[in-house]
Amino acid sequence: MSPETVVPVKSPAGAPRTDRSRARARAARNHRLLVHGTRVLLLVGLLGLWEWLARAAVIDPFNFSMPSKIWDQMSQWALHGTPQGSLWEQIWYTLYEALLGWVIGVLGGVVLGIALGRVRFLADVLGPYIKVLNALPRIVLAPIFLIWFGLGPASKVASAVVLVFFPVFFNAFQGAREVDRNLVANSRILGASNRQVTLQVVIPSATSWIFTSLHVSFGFALIGAIVGEYIGATKGLGLLVAASQGTFNAAGVYAAMVILAVVALLAEGLLAFLERRLFRWKPADSAGDR
Repeated sequence: MSPETVVPVKSPAGAPRTDRSRARARAARNHRLLVHGTRVLLLVGLLGLWEWLARAAVIDPFNFSMPSKIWDQMSQWALHGTPQGSLWEQIWYTLYEALLGWVIGVLGGVVLGIALGRVRFLADVLGPYIKVLNALPRIVLAPIFLIWFGLGPASKVASAVVLVFFPVFFNAFQGAREVDRNLVANSRILGASNRQVTLQVVIPSATSWIFTSLHVSFGFALIGAIVGEYIGATKGLGLLVAASQGTFNAAGVYAAMVILAVVALLAEGLLAFLERRLFRWKPADSAGDR
């Protein structure tokens, strides 16, 4: 071999695939940055437009308030408290009612949904009653719960439960009905009992259906707690909304709404994180990647 001979160097077999993976990861990262940046710009633009319209008296600042006053109201509540007590106490009170109602509603909806999905006789007997109860405007039950349970947290928890129960129930019921019959048949062939089929086949298959309802059900739990507090309570963010409305404090109403939105977004983020952890075996586009 002469000194001038050039020996070609072969690249590793996995190099092209690695380059493609890096390119896809870089494109996905750039897409996320673009989406988040656009969201921030849209929010800043809307808030800036609202502030300008209120200061220019295009809209009535007394009725519509403005972002700067809303921020001042939130700062005042955080630093000096509210007429009903500490702001953090109000947040915790509402969050406690919503969480307790959410847990009870989810457990009841999952258990009853799986049971009716598995036992046809129960579905035939209880189905019409559940449909009738679901047709009722559940928000109007809040005054009834207030009469039954008083001004304490029990009436707000009950309002949250009835709002959470039905979406979770119907998703669990549908998930139990949509289980692959081949899986059930194979389990039977292998000698699985009804209990084993339910616990090891039906419930895991229905989990994705159930998690879909959890994303919206916590918002319903917050709505139930807030409506109950708005009608009658001694503490909570709903009481802040009612008190601010009673004193024509539009900034206070919007400030309480912003706090509620932040709490709901944090809860949604936590649920999405748990879903990704539980469904890591699923493809990224079909797991909980929302």
